[in-house]
Amino acid sequence: MNQPPLRIVHCFRSPIGGIFRHVRDLAEQHSKAGHKVGILCDSTTGSAHEDRLFEQIMPYLELGLTRLPIRRGVTPGDLVALSNSYKQIKALQPDILHGHGAKGGVVARVIGSLLRAKRYRVARFYSPHGGSLHFSRGSASGQLVFAAERVLDRMTDAISFVCDYEQRTYENKIGKPRCHQTRIYNGISDRDFGPIIPEAGAADFVYVGMLRDLKGPDVFIEAFAETERLVGRPLRALIVGDGPDEAKYRQQIEMKGLARRIGMLAAMPVREAFAKSDIVVVPSRAEAMPYIVLEALAAEKALIASRVGGIPEVLGTESQALVEPGNVQALASVMARALTTPGWKRDTMPTPDSFRQRFSAVVMARDMEALYRDRLAQL
Repeated sequence: MNQPPLRIVHCFRSPIGGIFRHVRDLAEQHSKAGHKVGILCDSTTGSAHEDRLFEQIMPYLELGLTRLPIRRGVTPGDLVALSNSYKQIKALQPDILHGHGAKGGVVARVIGSLLRAKRYRVARFYSPHGGSLHFSRGSASGQLVFAAERVLDRMTDAISFVCDYEQRTYENKIGKPRCHQTRIYNGISDRDFGPIIPEAGAADFVYVGMLRDLKGPDVFIEAFAETERLVGRPLRALIVGDGPDEAKYRQQIEMKGLARRIGMLAAMPVREAFAKSDIVVVPSRAEAMPYIVLEALAAEKALIASRVGGIPEVLGTESQALVEPGNVQALASVMARALTTPGWKRDTMPTPDSFRQRFSAVVMARDMEALYRDRLAQL
């Protein structure tokens, strides 16, 4: 029996990075399946690159794109943002409200609960994507955030984790969810699969991602300098991305005398960035299930990454491509081996076929739709 299409609204704060990619993939797949999809997110972040991504996704957003100011920290302006979001979302009459990240989770669950109080039939979903889980249990801010998560848990119909690590971390820091929970791996679309050949004059290494300390560009810069020492010759690297700490990294590069060998480029389509080098380095201090890892492997790149979040679930817990976060010497050692050891990529990376079977956007969207319908049926 054919089921009626769903009206799905995704709420998140910053239209940058993995959350934005996750929502775009879900929106595209669910729109193609006949559902009506909308997005509500922050209007104060993003660049020309993100504007282009919005243009690409607009044909799949029958419920439209709503952008309004949503600050990163907790501020009195959050009440204004919630009020404005409530008016916008109520008009869309969603069946599904799916919040992504800490702020998105607040918006979706609080507004969904207000609508439920007015007898609207709407299911409330939450995907942390790291978010509040990056806080320490020993900090005052962490205790406050985790307490808020426990309150919001009572306003949630299901939590969808993007990896087993995220699910374990939630239970360790916040507690076992009272609501339904499941794990649905991030997946990428068919067009992302296939080798990308490095362009002429490609760099030895490339970092692609947000320019903030959590993602480790500073660690990459330090490790690059040490890698040069290990291999005994000058090398070349690129940092591709935008973010709040860009000026700090430029200064770090200058102070280490690396300005001629480490270039910095603004954010660009990821497949263009992958043409800049055959070795992608992901030196994050913390992650959930980063899309850059999936995208690099789909492009058949050599990948070196921190042993954080769900990355070992992708590469394998014993992978020689994994290093402890923040360990400059260990990262440099692997970078040197990847550059100088014949067959390192072939021997270390997962095979394209085995990778594709686990991390497909079609599978992700199918499982998410099943979750939506299951929880909606319980209301």
